[in-house]
Amino acid sequence: MTTSGMAPGDIANPAGDAVLAAAARKKTRKSSQFDGDRGFVSEQDWRRPSVNATMKTLHIVLLVLLVVVGVGPMLLLAKYAITPTQDIIRTPLAIFPHGVRWANITEAWNDVEISKYFLNTIWLAIGSWFMQLLVATTGGFVLSVLRPKWAKIVNGLVIATLFVPSVVLLVPLYLTILDPPVIGTSLINNFFAVWLPAGASAFNVVLVARFFDSLPREVFEAARVDGAGPFRLFWSIVLPMSKPILGVVSVFAFIASWKDFLWPMLVLKDPSKQPLSVRLPAIAAQTDLGVFLAALAISTLIPVVLFLVFQRLFLSGAGLGGAVKG
Repeated sequence: MTTSGMAPGDIANPAGDAVLAAAARKKTRKSSQFDGDRGFVSEQDWRRPSVNATMKTLHIVLLVLLVVVGVGPMLLLAKYAITPTQDIIRTPLAIFPHGVRWANITEAWNDVEISKYFLNTIWLAIGSWFMQLLVATTGGFVLSVLRPKWAKIVNGLVIATLFVPSVVLLVPLYLTILDPPVIGTSLINNFFAVWLPAGASAFNVVLVARFFDSLPREVFEAARVDGAGPFRLFWSIVLPMSKPILGVVSVFAFIASWKDFLWPMLVLKDPSKQPLSVRLPAIAAQTDLGVFLAALAISTLIPVVLFLVFQRLFLSGAGLGGAVKG
């Protein structure tokens, strides 16, 4: 048979056939769990039964250790919250030897007045979160998007404040709260004494500004061409593209305010206005152990729920593609 009777695509090509056969084998072969990644165990070693079994066993052991270390204390606290005091003292690791005591939670909420301190903590956390987000986003917008001539100087000054220990600022900050320069009225025992200093977070400003630097400048230029002013650019363009960093700053700000102890203790001397972080150590000595542990468990609810709600936004760095495409 001569080649004159064959179509162009029927001409034998040994090299091309070998390439196609190799590609087909690669496609049909079951991919390894480390395909595309380079680890300390090669793909060939993963196919060996002994190595595969050893690595899987190590993964399981590591997962169990992480669960025990990370979730174990929280589960133990939840157990103690509904365990009678005598059982906590005598058999702390036993699983409810004498039943469950739900009265610990109701006594902690009503008799110890954890409900009032819980509400104080929520108000302090919300106000601190708002002030930190307001200062961080507006400051980052000015330094990163608007970029005036003095932006580099201000940016350097903001970064320089990160090297000043927070303890050094306690005395001048307390004197400022004691006699504010503009208001003229002391802010002691006022929630603004906690909210206003919380906004002065150089770390959040730098963090948000660095994120704004990564946003596509073409979108900003297009918005300016369409007639968008600074406020419209900030509210309608920059903020919708910055959901990941807003989630990160929100979680940091809320949890930092929730666990803050020293500053609320200094400026909120009235016990009726103090948060949980200040009141719980104060009532520990005169409170039943089971009730006190129930109060501690209640105080951890909001941070845990907050992280569970925002974990995808907190761990994700996506969300920019839609803004660019739109």
